[in-house]
Amino acid sequence: MSVTKDGKTGKWMSQIRVKDWTGKEIHKKKRGFPTKKEALQWERDYISQATGSLGMTFQDFIELYMRDMSQRLKASTVANKRFLIDLKVTPFFGKMPLNEIKPTDVRRWQNQLTSYRDENGQPYSQTYLKTINNQLTAIFNYAVKYYSLKENPCHKAGSMGKKNAEEMQFWTKDEFATFLEAVMDKPASYAIFMTLYYTGMREGELLALTPADIDLEKSTIRINKSYQRLSGKDVVTSPKTPKSNRVITIPEGLCNCLRSYMEQCYELQPDDRLFPYTKSFLYHEMENGCKASGVKRIRVHDIRHSHASLLVEMGFSPLLIAERLGHERVQTTMETYSHLYPNKQTEVARQLDGLMPEG
Repeated sequence: MSVTKDGKTGKWMSQIRVKDWTGKEIHKKKRGFPTKKEALQWERDYISQATGSLGMTFQDFIELYMRDMSQRLKASTVANKRFLIDLKVTPFFGKMPLNEIKPTDVRRWQNQLTSYRDENGQPYSQTYLKTINNQLTAIFNYAVKYYSLKENPCHKAGSMGKKNAEEMQFWTKDEFATFLEAVMDKPASYAIFMTLYYTGMREGELLALTPADIDLEKSTIRINKSYQRLSGKDVVTSPKTPKSNRVITIPEGLCNCLRSYMEQCYELQPDDRLFPYTKSFLYHEMENGCKASGVKRIRVHDIRHSHASLLVEMGFSPLLIAERLGHERVQTTMETYSHLYPNKQTEVARQLDGLMPEG
């Protein structure tokens, strides 16, 4: 960039070279600015437009969007966002100019996803559809806010999917006990699934645990980090939300399980990862355990729901469950597990009956 003053006219001139969103270099010159400040402002405005023209294709805009997000979000979050966009969003909208995408285009995309059926005739889950739709909405919100896109076409198109699944998958105590028998001969798998079921922690939180996080004397586990495998590298970050930093108590049976497992680990150091595996290992062991035991197949994440349902059945409050799971808000817990509470209404009514005056 170069701003100079013409000695004869007293006016200012700007010359800039900038690469647009396609990587093409542009040389631009403009004369006649009364002040240097105005010439500099023109440069800033031109560069912003050249690198973010609304006439660019959707896939080009995604590169700008992801570049910005990578400076503000965790590497694991960016990777998950990129995966979802590349898989379910860009293939449909990629070649379209950003400012020409209409609500009707969004609805055609939604219809394509809602009508999908896999080889077993199963559609995408309602929560997955909602997640994908939210991602597209966020992209257009970003374009409206920072690139002056006139409006977000998703708002007129409406949403798809549901925030919470109508039927949540989880294991009962008996189902978990049956599954556990099938992995009992594998010390690492046994300790992993015991920990997941009796703490409700997230997969990344489990895989980031170290011996230093476990206090067997106080029967507690400290959760303050999360593990991801990104681009072939182990990445440990802070957990999902501030409330995810927590210390939870664990039952004596889990203490004994973890003590036995750690004693079998060769030269285990306080800051070593207690379970030096990836999420793929968890999914593989889950699959094998379900096949061997005959227990219904659920996701690894559903073991977290299994723990929550166990706590609801035991009568614990949403506030306590929220603290244990590391939810940012109690409302999240209520929205996610409210369908597990109706069975308690009969019990409430029965106890209130005992307090009613006679007559």
